[in-house]
Amino acid sequence: MKLNLQQLNKEFEKSSAVALLQWALRTFGSKITVASSFGAEDVVLIDILVKLDPKIRIFTLDTGRLNEETYDVMDRIREKYHISIESYFPDFKKVEALERAKGFHSFRESVENRKECCGIRKVEPLKRALQGVEAWVTGLRRDQSVTRTDIQKIEIDEANGGIVKISPLADWTNDDVWNYIKKNNVPYNKLHDQGYPSIGCAPCTRAVKPGEDLRSGRWWWENPEHKECGLHLKPKPFAHDPRPTTHD
Repeated sequence: MKLNLQQLNKEFEKSSAVALLQWALRTFGSKITVASSFGAEDVVLIDILVKLDPKIRIFTLDTGRLNEETYDVMDRIREKYHISIESYFPDFKKVEALERAKGFHSFRESVENRKECCGIRKVEPLKRALQGVEAWVTGLRRDQSVTRTDIQKIEIDEANGGIVKISPLADWTNDDVWNYIKKNNVPYNKLHDQGYPSIGCAPCTRAVKPGEDLRSGRWWWENPEHKECGLHLKPKPFAHDPRPTTHD
């Protein structure tokens, strides 16, 4: 498929999330999937997408270290929307080897160790989840952290085979997200009510204090510029898009 990313992003920058998702569903059909960690942004996306396509494929990465509240909201979402959720787990042999060699909290010892853990528990399962698809939808927003300020609504994900990565909420604010949740009565993770604006694995997530960055509770022992697990690598500029740049 031929996509002119620059033109598409120009067109959809001022459009609604619904309009972008309608285009994505028309363009990719059954070859599109939604990644959900069941944070506030992700449950918003599920609510929008299920209304557009009740058969949309939704998957989650179960790292084996999630909070009980995360599993709870997964079930509430599944029951409310009458959908199935595909769970992807890490390779148990790699998890066993890591824990036997480095213990249970090696991810706190260095950025390298933390990325090793994320690589096993998240990045590799993601690659399996994305096999055979042409596009995936994420809940990334620009104001979440310093590592996400320049994300585009439509990008090429070169780390995952050059498929298209779509972030319909890129220009939404935190207030936009919560206004949508309240207006549409969307189930959400109860940890949000306890000061957790961003939720990942239980050992790597804490509540944030008033005035702190929304993702300051994730890997709080690291510098802000390092706070990505490897699922969302920065794309190369448009000029490096390996696909022909003609609008399809």
